[in-house]
Amino acid sequence: MFTGIVEEIGKVRGIVYGSRSIKLTIQCSKIMDDVELGDSIAVNGICLTVADKKSDEFTADVMPETMRKTGLGELKVGHAVNLERALRLSDRLGGHIVSGHIDGTGVVIDRVREDNAIWLTIEAGKDILKYIVMKGSVALDGTSLTVAYVDENCFKVSLIPHTASITTLGSKDVGSSVNIECDMLGKYVEKLILANTSANECKSKDISLDFLIKNGFA
Repeated sequence: MFTGIVEEIGKVRGIVYGSRSIKLTIQCSKIMDDVELGDSIAVNGICLTVADKKSDEFTADVMPETMRKTGLGELKVGHAVNLERALRLSDRLGGHIVSGHIDGTGVVIDRVREDNAIWLTIEAGKDILKYIVMKGSVALDGTSLTVAYVDENCFKVSLIPHTASITTLGSKDVGSSVNIECDMLGKYVEKLILANTSANECKSKDISLDFLIKNGFA
């Protein structure tokens, strides 16, 4: 689990390509202080497992499913990435609960500066937008943000100077893709509602006039 509070901007040092997977090596410094093999690190919001490490880098394997669902396949050597170590129970929860499991990707379709803020407009599919709630939380490339606008085609977030300076979002321009993780609470609520609705529908279908006649109730 993560908080969506980016700790460091790392740099892609190496990529080894498989047929549908990659092995990713990330150069970094701050987060390597207490990283161990097997630890989870969010790379642009994607939970990856440390498979190898040195004092200034770590390597992680990216499986085909992750390649399909995220923008990691667009990374090149030298690209900057947002990094966050897994949440410790003793930490302050400065952002929101983030799993590192990406729901899909979106595209920046507008970027506007307003005084000290940068507005990003993100276009996304309906499967993503149904979980985006006005004033709710969303993680973009692993950065916890508040939704400031949403409609049937897109949503908007506003970056304060600090967020723009310590994450890669500050350099996102029109046409850039972003990894999106929606607030997991909405997904769990939807699942429970659909499960209960489906169960109730099954029960109502079991009780028919023929059933009542057959069992002596009509």
